[in-house]
Amino acid sequence: MMEDFARIQQKYVAEAQKRVRPEGIAQYQELWQSDSDRLRHLVDDMWADHAALDARPSPLVAGDCPKFLIVGAGIGGIVAAVRLIQAGFSADQIRIIETAGGVGGTWYWNRYPGLHCDIEAYVYVPLLEETGFMPSHKYAPGVEIRNHLNDVVKRWNLEDKILFRTQLEKVEWDEGARVWNADLTTGRGPKGADKSPLAVKAEFVWLTAGLLSKPQVPKLSGVGIEGFKGDIFHTSLWNYDVTGGSPEEVFPVLSKLKDKRVGIIGTGATALQVVPCLAEYAKELYVFQRTPSAVYPRNQRPTDPEEWKTKIASQPGWQNSRMENLAALISNSAPPGTPDLVDDAWSKQKAYSALVGDKDFPFVTPDKIREVLGHFLALDAENSAQVRARVAEIVKDKETAEKLTPWYPIWCKRPTFSDTYLQCFNKPHVHLVDTEGKGVDSVTPQGLVANGKEIPLDILVLGTGYRTPGADGGDASKRAGVKVLGRGGLTIAEKWAPTGPATLHGYASPGFPNMFWLNPLQAGVSSNHAYPLGVQCQHIAYVAAEAHKRAGGFTKTRLTVEVEGPAAEAWSMRIMQGAARFGVMAVCTPSYINNEGHLVDPTATPEDMMKRARASPYSAGMIAFVRELEKWREEGKLNGIEVTFS
Repeated sequence: MMEDFARIQQKYVAEAQKRVRPEGIAQYQELWQSDSDRLRHLVDDMWADHAALDARPSPLVAGDCPKFLIVGAGIGGIVAAVRLIQAGFSADQIRIIETAGGVGGTWYWNRYPGLHCDIEAYVYVPLLEETGFMPSHKYAPGVEIRNHLNDVVKRWNLEDKILFRTQLEKVEWDEGARVWNADLTTGRGPKGADKSPLAVKAEFVWLTAGLLSKPQVPKLSGVGIEGFKGDIFHTSLWNYDVTGGSPEEVFPVLSKLKDKRVGIIGTGATALQVVPCLAEYAKELYVFQRTPSAVYPRNQRPTDPEEWKTKIASQPGWQNSRMENLAALISNSAPPGTPDLVDDAWSKQKAYSALVGDKDFPFVTPDKIREVLGHFLALDAENSAQVRARVAEIVKDKETAEKLTPWYPIWCKRPTFSDTYLQCFNKPHVHLVDTEGKGVDSVTPQGLVANGKEIPLDILVLGTGYRTPGADGGDASKRAGVKVLGRGGLTIAEKWAPTGPATLHGYASPGFPNMFWLNPLQAGVSSNHAYPLGVQCQHIAYVAAEAHKRAGGFTKTRLTVEVEGPAAEAWSMRIMQGAARFGVMAVCTPSYINNEGHLVDPTATPEDMMKRARASPYSAGMIAFVRELEKWREEGKLNGIEVTFS
């Protein structure tokens, strides 16, 4: 047994090393920044109804000064606005700006065939209890989630408070007026291409950009992706003009693929849903793989109305309890005998706590990392063996099955769930092009070259993901694409340069009064991203509301709310002290989770390593983080927050 365990660890290391590239994240280019016009236009907003948007009265005009300016209308931005309203502010005090032509964030942009949430909808889709909405399935279709988010905006009277097709370029703190001066660029006209500047102010600014919001593609030699003569598109903006079908259908008929040779680069969570749909309609399908996904059973099923009424949503507070239950199980924080409410493949992933933190290893000294790694590998051993065996059971061709077998621990890549993906490779017209970890060699006008062989294609689908969240170093302004100038004209990066990131509970920092953000670093994290977002939104809304109550009411102006330096330093030290436990990521195959295999810089000084450690998540797990916030609120003192007003 020990011999097998050692052999598997060696296999993990060997497979990871095959995939490490010296250029790290530089092997990719973000589409919106590409030098190629063709690639840049792949992220043009094809979903926006520009005529309808042009006809809307603008919720912001030059010189306006709303109390809250929320940047982003995805789940984070929408929930932020709702929590502010529930805390006592009015919808009229809120304005939201959004680069897209509609609400939803990732659920606005992503409309690919087969799209569903990979977390149970009852814990992922926000505000189910408040709205009474019952998802149609345990894992809701993307179109259903998008429609629900639109309904939420209408329910809380936010529909006319959102300025779409608008980018926040810069915000600068005005100490005398105690407001942020905001420079926007807003679009109008056909395709939103008529850009114009707009200058407004805001008492508070809240950045809510999502973790995975910048689509990327690999930099390939030959003629480059842009030189391919066939049709190309990224899965984040599916082109139904090329494939046939409609984004309003869960499983559209891709009728235009019947005579086409289709290639898809990427085998992550998106491809797991896309490939079965492509396989149903394409004449030939080529799946280009660098690293296989770990594929668990999905077991999708419709929501039973009776079960929903009597069991799932039967008690007040049910959704938060269910969210907390899943987070507790995944972070090994659930007391013995705790029922598994979600009861799916996600809730069984005990070793995923290596990534999200847990109560057993909140503080680990560097000399204990190997021991902790051994603990998590042992915890994951049976689980990973089962997922590897599942490939062999489903895929009939032994060589193909071996290439589809994942060799890394559960925490290294986001696990995937499907009852149809692996089965596709039993079809004669579906071809796995495994690149042995190297990726595609090059592009020709007619197709892709992999393993030295050209494969002619008519259509190329890019399932190549998004910029790694770690690229911004915890700086939410970089993720949002906003230049933030706080006190003294310093950017967040400049303010943090001497010591590394410095926040209180992950959401605000000294030197940036009246500014909040949603961020996984220096905060709790979970596999269900909607849960930490909701927790942070509730907490920030509490801080804002409590500060206004102390200052004289919700309409009070000339009020500042700012994290105190000592509080931020104490919290950042707590984060740094718990960071070593995340050293278990060093064994991982390259992905966005570990900065493409460059988690540790071998040339870094001890000082640089300490700075980087401060950009870690909360090490004791999501539930411990929630309890810490609850205790802080119960004390009722706004400890570490300075509130000033005149």
